[in-house]
Amino acid sequence: MRRLLIASFTLIAALTQAQTLRWASQGDMQTTDPHAANEIQTNALNGQVYEYLVRRRPDQSLGPNLALEWSQVTPLLWRVKLRPGVKFHDGSPFTADDVVFSMQRLRDPSSPFRVYANAVGMPKAVDPLTVVFALDKPNPVFAEHLTSLFIISRAWAEAHRVTRPLDLKAKEESYASLNANGTGPFLLVSRQPGVKTVFRRNPNYWGKGLPEQGNVQEIVFMPIANDATRTAALITGEVDFVLDPPPRDLERLRATPGLKVVDGAENRLVFIGMDQARDKLLYGQVPGDKNPFKDLRVRRALYQAVDIEALKAKIMAGASLPTGGLTPSPKGAYNDPALETRLPYDLAAARRLMAEAGYADGFEVTLDCPNNRYINDERLCVALAGMWAQLKVRVRVNALPRALFFPKIEKYDTSLYLHGWGGATTDAEVMLTPVLRNRGEQGVGVSNCGGWVNDKGDALAAASSVETDPAKREPLVKAALQAYREQINVIPLHRQVIPWAMRAELTVVHSPANSFSADWAKVARK
Repeated sequence: MRRLLIASFTLIAALTQAQTLRWASQGDMQTTDPHAANEIQTNALNGQVYEYLVRRRPDQSLGPNLALEWSQVTPLLWRVKLRPGVKFHDGSPFTADDVVFSMQRLRDPSSPFRVYANAVGMPKAVDPLTVVFALDKPNPVFAEHLTSLFIISRAWAEAHRVTRPLDLKAKEESYASLNANGTGPFLLVSRQPGVKTVFRRNPNYWGKGLPEQGNVQEIVFMPIANDATRTAALITGEVDFVLDPPPRDLERLRATPGLKVVDGAENRLVFIGMDQARDKLLYGQVPGDKNPFKDLRVRRALYQAVDIEALKAKIMAGASLPTGGLTPSPKGAYNDPALETRLPYDLAAARRLMAEAGYADGFEVTLDCPNNRYINDERLCVALAGMWAQLKVRVRVNALPRALFFPKIEKYDTSLYLHGWGGATTDAEVMLTPVLRNRGEQGVGVSNCGGWVNDKGDALAAASSVETDPAKREPLVKAALQAYREQINVIPLHRQVIPWAMRAELTVVHSPANSFSADWAKVARK
């Protein structure tokens, strides 16, 4: 009998472990407020709890989620029919009123999502399960924008005094900093920033029975900053899934019995941004107290001093796709090779340009860089500093964890920075309006952290944002991208090749957005 009991407990423990997914990454989420930080790791973890009106299926196509259908009534009016019978995790019903409230909250000046919320127009509840969106101008990617806007409960937000999103730039905290109430497949159980976040399967989830549903019952997310420690945790079985295995460890992980690595190109552009707004740099020492980044010749010199193939081979270990493009995916530029071509690596030409601009002896500047967001981000910045030293540009690398880096650059408190932009959407709009356009109203240019002004590009991008005829829109998008390329407002580097490392018994759906959905993961029972 004793042996039977031991065997039973062992079986129960094995089954429980098989349904618990231990997920690790180099950095933590920034907040559990789903409207306060537009950063992929934060969005991915919040996406276990909160949902969008429109979802992206495993094959990246758009499909119904909290909305069952959406239709364009007129060029400036969309009707969205909501899914009946959905409940928030606290048991309250999901209705059109929650959609209207969420869109209002998303338009708050402190929300980085306001550019997308403004693009879908003003919502109005027609009945408990119908919302109409009145736009002030046409939106050719209306449904795409709905895949970026999480829905929260009005009643919950009002009860806990979180009707506005947190302002992370001001280091605000509230009940929403550590608590959540969504409609998604998992409930937030506990949150210890920097240590561990635990989620449990939602027993009342409306999507039970969908073909892509996995069998994970619990998620334990642990940020592990050190690369060697993260790799060791996977090899020893302490974690089941690593979102960002170090490139230098990939060969070892692929050869380790019981492990596997799944690769895929990411829809994300990694680039360098430069302060082109101020007359004097915040963080630098420049002859004459000028801002050298206002000079196109300096920007071009920095671009042409980047040995992109060396970065790919030595820093990225092959996990990058060098590009001269300005969209997260080449699809955003209609796969036009002319819009993907890089300026040639030419150190002699770069030195001539620096001399012509009056900076033959260089200058000093600080490069702000995350150290736990992109693949080998800090090493990438150090390598760039070495390359620019050949132009006598003395670069101090200021490497920060993502929780400090993003609020800093979002306050435009930077002179030179490494950034990345992308997600599931391949359309150029995702880059043009929030990142490349001139800073303006309603969130336009909200992530133009360098403050550049490119009136030609801005006008073309603005026109493309409201052109619903695909044949007319394509040349506008291409012309806008070319205008930004000519002025080198940002220096494109590469698109990442994303490897996910995991236990062999785990099956996942790899996403070009590098956004892991535990809801689709399956753990094989032993």
